[in-house]
Amino acid sequence: MNLNLLVPKIGEWLKANGPEGDIVLSTRIRLARNLADYPFSNRASPMQKKEIEEKLRHVITHLDHGSGFHYISVDSLNSLDRLFLLERQLISRELANVIEGARGVAFDDREAVSIMINEEDQLRIQVIRSGFALDSAWEEIDRLDDLIESKVHYAFSEQFGYLTACPTNVGTGMRASVMLHLPGLGLTKQIEMAFKALQRINLVVRGLYGEGSRAFGDLFQISNQVTLGKSEASALTDIREVVTEILKFERMARSVLVRENRQALQDRVARSLGTLQSAQMINAEETMELLSTVRLGVHLKLISIDIPFLNELFMQTQSAHLQKLVGESLDGEARNSARARYLRNRLRDIGAANN
Repeated sequence: MNLNLLVPKIGEWLKANGPEGDIVLSTRIRLARNLADYPFSNRASPMQKKEIEEKLRHVITHLDHGSGFHYISVDSLNSLDRLFLLERQLISRELANVIEGARGVAFDDREAVSIMINEEDQLRIQVIRSGFALDSAWEEIDRLDDLIESKVHYAFSEQFGYLTACPTNVGTGMRASVMLHLPGLGLTKQIEMAFKALQRINLVVRGLYGEGSRAFGDLFQISNQVTLGKSEASALTDIREVVTEILKFERMARSVLVRENRQALQDRVARSLGTLQSAQMINAEETMELLSTVRLGVHLKLISIDIPFLNELFMQTQSAHLQKLVGESLDGEARNSARARYLRNRLRDIGAANN
């Protein structure tokens, strides 16, 4: 597949049409699976990894799953294309930059399903949904997992459950995460209070790109970290209950901001939009922070812009997307200049519509 065809599009999960979409960007569920007939990826020889990749690629590309899957051999990609797939949440940082040897990813037209081959585990199945949609995400990934399991023999123990390369994934092999936009809690200095109880119930908070990543643009992922001795339904219930409470806190914080600091907040939103419209140089982190403030202004009805349009800007201003848009490799300073130029062009007429 020509990855350049994806550049002007955004995945289904960024279309802002899911439940609780004013705060929840997306819901993602991932399953870790391995084949019983081979060593784990970190113990497999290069030849075995190639055999695993070929076998699983054939199985996945011949599954009866809607419109089918596009398949990309990740080991054949250059670093820019690997970063591009990472920015679209189709592959992990490990598959992009750490793992070596034969490896690949399959994904559907909606970019709602992706399946990584020869990551830390031989199969990492992922379903991502717009908004707060744990149930529908689980239903799809469970069905897809059953389809694959009907074609291959998973490594499974009656005592421990699904066997994985890392002991923390043994059991269900399931990690569920919800990506939240929490500018209200950030502005009212309540973000630590909202998260302080999560570790006690074995939930973790991460940034946009998962484990080890920082939180930019007020975006946080909340996910489970216990997979052994707990059912999928129980883990999903834990996340559902916590996220529901955080949604209440965020909405209360936004209400306080509008009630007590409406003029200052309106000024902050206008300044953020103005910077995006006029900057000559801007980096990705600052862009995310400014877009976060504008997004908050939209949901508080302080400004009128389509959220999918803002999500598109968020995606297109990431490093690899930006370089693909301009058609050349750019160093840091040139990227910052190109990003500012792109934002000025896309946001040129927004101010007039909101005056």
